[in-house]
Amino acid sequence: MSDARAPFSSFRDRLLARQRLLGTFLKLPTTQVIEMLGPIGYDFVIIDQEHAPLDRGMTDLMILAARASGIAPLVRVPEFTDAHILSALDCGAMGIMVPHVTSVEKARAIVRASRYAGGSRGFAGLTRASNWGSVSGTRHMALQDSQVAVIAMIEDQDAVDLAGDIARVDGIDAIFIGRGDLTASFGDDPQAAAKVAEISKRIAAAARDASTPLMMLPTSKADFDFASELGSTAMALSSDHGFIRTAAAAAIKDYAG
Repeated sequence: MSDARAPFSSFRDRLLARQRLLGTFLKLPTTQVIEMLGPIGYDFVIIDQEHAPLDRGMTDLMILAARASGIAPLVRVPEFTDAHILSALDCGAMGIMVPHVTSVEKARAIVRASRYAGGSRGFAGLTRASNWGSVSGTRHMALQDSQVAVIAMIEDQDAVDLAGDIARVDGIDAIFIGRGDLTASFGDDPQAAAKVAEISKRIAAAARDASTPLMMLPTSKADFDFASELGSTAMALSSDHGFIRTAAAAAIKDYAG
């Protein structure tokens, strides 16, 4: 890890600048994994409230660990509500990821909930987000509006044709293609993978036309290259669950094979 590593607070600027950013999903209710990832050099983590048993208290600790480890903490909320977004942001998340964004109206509501100026985010002056009141209220609000990334997940078939309109919503900072849910929507269709690949190309083209950054989760080196070709510059590499399973399977093969 370089001594010149960018601060976690610069995540949104780096995302908008299309810098290569590497992160991972976190599903285990623990801080130790995050402390390990920091020195390795990950740029961000996605604390996954949607698919993991992570309540507000545990999420707060994980955000603290990420910031202390120099990693930008993003939170995938379980569903869109103003309260879910406010909780994550007051705890110090540097980005919000919202699943199943299927309309322009929902995208606009997400942005409003995430912003002070022109939005509806509730104000609290003594939070981790405000460095516990070390800056004035107006300065805190300006910093949050400029530093917090808002990421919309496109993962439903009925959202694909709207991807470009969603990407153009002022305040949506990136589109994340949720290929897991898209694949699941095809059931046991043997052509599911090919169909999702074509859908991904369409979403990527829509994001590119809207000048909106793209995020993806590659499943292999070849898939990483595919995502890069589509224009994705921020990549979520597996998850803590995935890393443990992969390493454990490799150990069994090496020592008990």
